[in-house]
Amino acid sequence: MEAVREQWTDERLDDLKGEVATLRTEMRDEFRAVRSEMQAEFRAVREEMKAEFRAVREEMRVEFRAVREEMKAEFQAVRGEIGSLRLEMHAGFDALHRTMIQFGGVLIAALIGLIATQLWIASQL
Repeated sequence: MEAVREQWTDERLDDLKGEVATLRTEMRDEFRAVRSEMQAEFRAVREEMKAEFRAVREEMRVEFRAVREEMKAEFQAVRGEIGSLRLEMHAGFDALHRTMIQFGGVLIAALIGLIATQLWIASQL
């Protein structure tokens, strides 16, 4: 071990110090370059993501608007069908009402005829 120490001269130590200082400077420069590159890349990724999110939001707005319009049209069609059914039901109830009135009139006439017949038979006895 002492043989190795004897070989370290002041001149060699100064050389080593210079090499370490140079390496330190190179590493700092490299780290700065890497940081700058990373910042630029992250900035680019953020901008790309913002653009993608904007595009997705716009696409969703367009699609939702189309779905809303389609639903409005479908609901209007259903309302129209319901309106038609209501008219048909009213017409059916009106016809049923007329039939019941007519049937009621016939029934009353039959009852009157039956009562009159019973009264006539009773008066003949």
